[in-house]
Amino acid sequence: MKKLLYITVNSKPEEISASKTVGRRFVNKFIVKNPDFEIEEIDLYKEHLPKLEYKYFKGRNCAVGGEAKEKLNEQDKKEVDQIIKLAQQFASADAYVIAVPMWSLSFPAPLKEYIDCIMQHGITIEISPEKMGGLLGDKKRSAVYIQSSGAKLTWITHTMDKGVNYIQNIFKFMGIKYFEELTVDGTGFTQEETDKAIAKATEEIDDVIKGMRL
Repeated sequence: MKKLLYITVNSKPEEISASKTVGRRFVNKFIVKNPDFEIEEIDLYKEHLPKLEYKYFKGRNCAVGGEAKEKLNEQDKKEVDQIIKLAQQFASADAYVIAVPMWSLSFPAPLKEYIDCIMQHGITIEISPEKMGGLLGDKKRSAVYIQSSGAKLTWITHTMDKGVNYIQNIFKFMGIKYFEELTVDGTGFTQEETDKAIAKATEEIDDVIKGMRL
């Protein structure tokens, strides 16, 4: 079966998170429309994301292995194994959904830590004197970035949105060509505002799924 990797980046429970509420509705609709996919989920507030110590790498974005890895202590070996596991899990997917709130015109820090882990030479990218680029263009892959924000984003704030721009660019670098955005704008200060924003985003789910290249 094909796989959709559903990545959440919010410490809030799903029932009080706008991004995760819309994300759940999205993946539920996606699997109904695409029964040949299975869903694998990762919560970046619960998953262990290693700090990238220099001793874990033998080169740029290339984790140690073999004899060099055996020289590490047991905890450090586990950290290297976790880095490789996260990168391989990411590379094994055919589609991606990221549900995340906008924080400080970007996203919560765990998402950047995760990206740094999965950018691994020989798994998702190749970095060498001969070549620099992504390895995930080997098959058709598609990504959807679901972002909630308290304000209603205008075209002016969209130009300052470092979150969606960064993720789209880094995915493109890895070779993931198809990228869709679903915004949950204007969650505001009241439950009524939040419910309205969630309802509006929910209405757009079918069109976003239709626009994915699978």
